[in-house]
Amino acid sequence: MKRFIIRLPLLVTLALPAAAACAQAAADAGNDSLGLPNSLAALALFAISAVALGIHRWRRSRAAAPARRDPEHQATELALRESRRRYQEVVESVNEVIFRTDPGGRLTFLNHAWERISGYPVADSLGHELPEFLHPDDMGLARELLRQVARGERTECHCELRLRTHGGEIRWIEAAGRVVHDGEALGLAGTLDDISTRKVAELTLKNLNQELETRVRIRTAELEASNRELEAFSYSVSHDLRAPLRAIDGFAQILEEELADKLEPSSRAHLNRIRNATQRMSQLIDDLIGLASLTRQPLKRESVDLSELATQIIDELRAEEPQRQVEIRIVPRLQVQADRNLMRIVLENLLRNAWKFSAHEPHACIGLSAERDRERRIFCVSDNGAGFDMAFAANLFRPFHRLHSNSEFAGTGIGLATVQRIIQRHGGLIWAQARPREGARFYFTLDS
Repeated sequence: MKRFIIRLPLLVTLALPAAAACAQAAADAGNDSLGLPNSLAALALFAISAVALGIHRWRRSRAAAPARRDPEHQATELALRESRRRYQEVVESVNEVIFRTDPGGRLTFLNHAWERISGYPVADSLGHELPEFLHPDDMGLARELLRQVARGERTECHCELRLRTHGGEIRWIEAAGRVVHDGEALGLAGTLDDISTRKVAELTLKNLNQELETRVRIRTAELEASNRELEAFSYSVSHDLRAPLRAIDGFAQILEEELADKLEPSSRAHLNRIRNATQRMSQLIDDLIGLASLTRQPLKRESVDLSELATQIIDELRAEEPQRQVEIRIVPRLQVQADRNLMRIVLENLLRNAWKFSAHEPHACIGLSAERDRERRIFCVSDNGAGFDMAFAANLFRPFHRLHSNSEFAGTGIGLATVQRIIQRHGGLIWAQARPREGARFYFTLDS
């Protein structure tokens, strides 16, 4: 229509000369009395015809325009409907609830995951506030969060809430929302995720941890009581049992001295056995008390040179038996982070065992070395002495268990048990490899 209105002056301009020509023709025909009126009539008739022709052409163009634009318009509408359908499929396919609220906190949109989680129909839930569906203890928190969002104090919120389903079941949900802006705050949009399974697992684990902590406290109290009893026992052993042993040894010595000229060889041998037994028992008591004290004394880690400690121990052994010729191979500068006093006990027990069990060898050899296995160092004390059968290796580190008789090699069976306790306190391991009459190798680490 606008195009026609724009073209109307042009049509009138074209019509005026034609109307003037008609008027001149009528004048030439002698119609003078009708000249002016006839001219005006012709002009009006031609103008009306031109207008009618323009209206007709405009209507034809209007009728043809939709036909020309219809395919493009239909394709646009079809693409729009397809986009809406796909968007709706995506929204309905997610497991989380997608929601939208108005500025008053009332729900304006929910996908169908809401029905699966809450049991409430979507149509009946719209228009209600989200806190109405929560556990009474969580309503206050939810309303406060919504108020903070409405006041602009928060732009987003994230919390865990309890949802009351239509059937009365309590489900844990994880709510995440963000303020929707379009010039001004229009409400909240976000998701609700059902985390009931995870929450039940967390609460179960929490209860198990609390139960475990309770058991640990009880067990710790029991261990402390056991340690006190052990200390009392150690005191009793070190004082009450030592006194009769000293008495037995003392009286045996008095008899031996007073009856020196009257004792027969067999009687003297009996007295010697009594004294040796009491001294061995006294040594067992000392070793037992030492073993028990290892678990109570604090562990003081410092830089320790195992090579230096081993050299000092070997010097002491050479001084005790200067007649022995033993080849010593100690790798220098074996530095570790450990308790110096405890590591001396370890090396003294292992090196003394190597010295003792290699006593029958004409060419004895004792060594201290180290090798690296991935990220840990393995130390080794070796000898070429009597060795032992690996079938009995399980008894090596048990107190009072020995693989050799006392007539072959003297001992109490406490030394290796003490060594194992110390190594374990440092977080390490100890094990052995040996063959009868081919020596033994004791390996240990000082870390896990």
